[in-house]
Amino acid sequence: MRLAGRLGGAAALWLLLSAHAVSAFEPLSVGLAIGAVSALTGYLSYKDLYCRFAECCRDEQPLNASALKLDLEQKLFGQHLATEVILKALTGFKNNKTPKKPLTLSLHGWAGTGKNFVSQIVAENLHPKGLKSNFVHLFVSTLHFPHEQKIKLYQEQLQKWIRGNVSACASSVFIFDEMDKLHPGIIDAIKPFLDYYEQVDGVSYCKAIFIFLRWGPHN
Repeated sequence: MRLAGRLGGAAALWLLLSAHAVSAFEPLSVGLAIGAVSALTGYLSYKDLYCRFAECCRDEQPLNASALKLDLEQKLFGQHLATEVILKALTGFKNNKTPKKPLTLSLHGWAGTGKNFVSQIVAENLHPKGLKSNFVHLFVSTLHFPHEQKIKLYQEQLQKWIRGNVSACASSVFIFDEMDKLHPGIIDAIKPFLDYYEQVDGVSYCKAIFIFLRWGPHN
């Protein structure tokens, strides 16, 4: 009986000590748990947090077709056919997870018909910063390729530029203005990136977009 009483007392004492130990340890455990969850949450959302302060390439981000359509309809006047063609081409391309080649848009028209404006709208709907984006690249023939004797240098520089930027962001956009004034050698430098190749020198260009602006009627 005394043994039972001692055992009962020992059990009671152990439970009491255990309760104190748990009570003393619990805040630390909870703190560690909260810290672990916070660290995990921070790890999982680091990219999203980073992208709030710096521009990120969102290759897999779907195109907001409704927003693009609204922009084209409200900002581009008298170009209903162009609106339909551009909307259909971009929507189909962005919805295709495995395109076989880059999207190529060729916009023709006289001065004031909205070629440059359309390319700006498209750029803004693909990358929020539009023409100011690190992933949108505008080339003007007479500005960037002015000297015929430097065509070989231009070709090498342009190909390196395209390769480097597509490597950094697969959905890069390249806009070439004044195509009617562009030297044939520059066009030859662009061609390899536009065809049905899975990769060119180890880089896939299938998610890139090339927009060519040309003054004058469509031939």
